[in-house]
Amino acid sequence: MKQVYLTHLCKVLIDVLHSFLKSSKKMAYQKVNADQRAPGHSQYLDNDDLQATALDLEWDMEKELEEPGFDQFQLDSAENQNLENPETADLNLDSIQPATSPKGRFQRLQEESDYVTRYTRSAPKSNPCNFCRLLKILCTATILFILGILIGYYAHKNCPSNATTSGTLDLHLYQEILKTIQAEDIKKSFRNLVQLYKSEDDTEISKKIKSHWTSLGLEDVQFVNYSVLLNLPGPSASSVSLSSSGQCFHPNGQPCSEEARKHSSQDLLYSYAAYSAKGTLEAEVIDVSYGNADDLKRIQKMKNTTNKIALLKLGKLPLLYKLSLLEKAGFGGVLLYIDPCDLPKTANLSYDTFMVSLNPGGDPSTPGYPSVDGSFRQNRSNLTSLLVQPISASLVAKLISSPNSRTKNSVCSPLELPNNDQRIVSMQIQTVTKFKTVTNVVGYLKGLTSPDRYIIVGSHHHTAYSYYGQEWASSTAIITAFIRALMLRVKRGWRPDRTIVFCSWGGTAFGNIGSYEWGEDFRKVLQRNVVAYISLHSPIRGNSSLYSVASPSLQQLVVEKNNFNCSRRAKCQETNVSSVQIEGDADYFINHLGIPTVQFAYEDITALEGPSFLSEALFLKRATKIEEMDPFFHLHETITKVINPTLINC
Repeated sequence: MKQVYLTHLCKVLIDVLHSFLKSSKKMAYQKVNADQRAPGHSQYLDNDDLQATALDLEWDMEKELEEPGFDQFQLDSAENQNLENPETADLNLDSIQPATSPKGRFQRLQEESDYVTRYTRSAPKSNPCNFCRLLKILCTATILFILGILIGYYAHKNCPSNATTSGTLDLHLYQEILKTIQAEDIKKSFRNLVQLYKSEDDTEISKKIKSHWTSLGLEDVQFVNYSVLLNLPGPSASSVSLSSSGQCFHPNGQPCSEEARKHSSQDLLYSYAAYSAKGTLEAEVIDVSYGNADDLKRIQKMKNTTNKIALLKLGKLPLLYKLSLLEKAGFGGVLLYIDPCDLPKTANLSYDTFMVSLNPGGDPSTPGYPSVDGSFRQNRSNLTSLLVQPISASLVAKLISSPNSRTKNSVCSPLELPNNDQRIVSMQIQTVTKFKTVTNVVGYLKGLTSPDRYIIVGSHHHTAYSYYGQEWASSTAIITAFIRALMLRVKRGWRPDRTIVFCSWGGTAFGNIGSYEWGEDFRKVLQRNVVAYISLHSPIRGNSSLYSVASPSLQQLVVEKNNFNCSRRAKCQETNVSSVQIEGDADYFINHLGIPTVQFAYEDITALEGPSFLSEALFLKRATKIEEMDPFFHLHETITKVINPTLINC
C-alpha cells in the first residue's frame, strides 16, 4: 500500500512538472514568434531575463528526468502498480516521459531521426504579395511626386504677377526709358549740386542727395554715419625755405607773404599730405627721381641718406610703395611733385598745388574693422615717419635753379637736380588730427526674383574743401539720372531681378574712408551676396574716348553692351576694356572682397598714354573744368545709357 501511494505521488509530481515544462517552453519561444504577435501584446512577455530563466529551468529539468535512477524507479513503480491494480494496466505513461535517451538532448538527435521534424518550428512561408504591395506603393509615390512637380511648374509659369522682371521687359518700353535720359536733366542736377561744394561739412550735401533720391521714388534711402579720424590742415600753410638765401616759398611756388597768404589761403592750406608726420626738418635735398628700388640702391652707394630730404616725382609706381622704400632707406622728409613731362602737352599745372592722402583705406584708428560705437580706437595721428609735402613744379624749378623745364624746340626736359650741386632746405608741416563724422547715403531698390543678391552702384560726394568740386557733382548727377530712369520702370510694373544698392560715399579724399568702413561693417553679407560693383568715380576726365575698366568676368558683357548702345548713335566713341586696377571707392570691393567691378569714364587718349598713378594727386583748380570738357552734357548722357543695360544684365 505504501508503494502504491509513493507511485501515485510520483505520477502527480510528474504531471505537475510536465505542465510547468510546457508553460516554460511557451514563454521561451515568445521572442522567436515576436513578429507574429497581435497588437497590444504585453511588454512583460518580452522580458529577456524571464525567457532565459525558463530555458535554463527546462534544461535542468530534462537533465534530472533523464537520470538512469529515476527512469528505473519509474519503471519499477509502474510494474508493481500494474500487478497490484490490474485495472490500471492500460495506463500509458509515455506522454509524461520527457526523454527516452539517458544521453540528453544532443544524443536524442542521433537516436531519433524525426526529432527535428517534431520539435522544430517550421519557417514562415514567404508571401509574394508583400513584394507586389511594396512595388505598387513605390510606383504610386513616384507618379505623385512627378505630377506635383509638373503642377507646380505650370502653375508658377501661368500665374500672373504684378511686377515683371528684366527678363520679360518689353524692348519698346526699354527704348522709351532710354529716351527719358536727357542731357538737360543731368546738367540741371549737376549745377544744383555744384552750389553746395564749398561747404566743408558734408552733412548738407548728404541731406540734399537723400532728399533728391527720395523724391524720385527710391524706396529706402538712409544715412550710414561713421566717426573717423581725419588729418586736416593746420592753422597756417606749410612752407619750404632755402637755407643758402633764406627765401621762403609756399607749396605753389609763391614767396611767403601776407598778401599771398590772404589771396589764396584755403588753396595753400589744403596743399598737404594727409596723415603725414608733422614738424620741421632742415637737411640736404637728394633727387631720387621716381623712387624705385634700383634708383635708391644706386643713391645709397653714393651718399648717406639718413634724415635727408628726398625730391620725389609722382608717377609710374604707387606712392605708398615708394614712400615705404624711402622710409626704409632712412630718409626724414619728402618733397613730392609732378614732372611737367609726365602730363599732356595741353595741361599746364606748373603752379597748381595738390593734395595726397597717405591713408591706404578706411579709418586709421580702426584698421581692419568698422568705426562703430564701442570699437577700440588706436592712436595713429600719422601713418608714416616721413614729413611729406606736395609742391608745384614751379617751386622745384626754383629749388634746382632751373626756371624752364622745356627747351625751345618743344622737346620736354625733365626736372633734375645736378649731381654736384648741394641744396639744403627747411620744410615745415603743420596738420591737425581730429575725429569727424563721415556720412554715406545708401538707397535700395529691391529685386523681385533674387532680392538677396546685390548690385552696387557707387559714386562719392565732397568732403574736403573744393577737392572733387565738380567731379563728385558729375558722378552724383549721373547716378541720379540713372535712378530716375529705373524708377520710371518701377512705376510701370517692372522690377530688377536683383536688389540694386545706390551709394554716395563720404571721405573719399582722405583714403576712401566711407566705402571702406561700410564694407568692413557689412563684410560677410557683401562677400556672400554682391554680384557686381559699378563705379562712377570721376566719370568725366576727358572727351576723346569712353574708357571702360572691368574685371575679367565682366569684360565680355561690357563690350556687348557698349556695342549695343553705339549702334544706335550716329557717332560712336572708341571703347577700351581693361582689367587694371580701378581707382576710387571701388578699391575695397575689388581688393578685399573680390567682387567683380566695372568703371566707365571718358578720358583723353594722351592722358591714357601717360604714366599711371597720377590720379593720386588731387588738384584744386583742375576739378573746375567739367563743363568745359562736356558743355552740352552729351558725355554724361552716354555714360548713363551705357550703365543702364550693363547693370540690368549683371
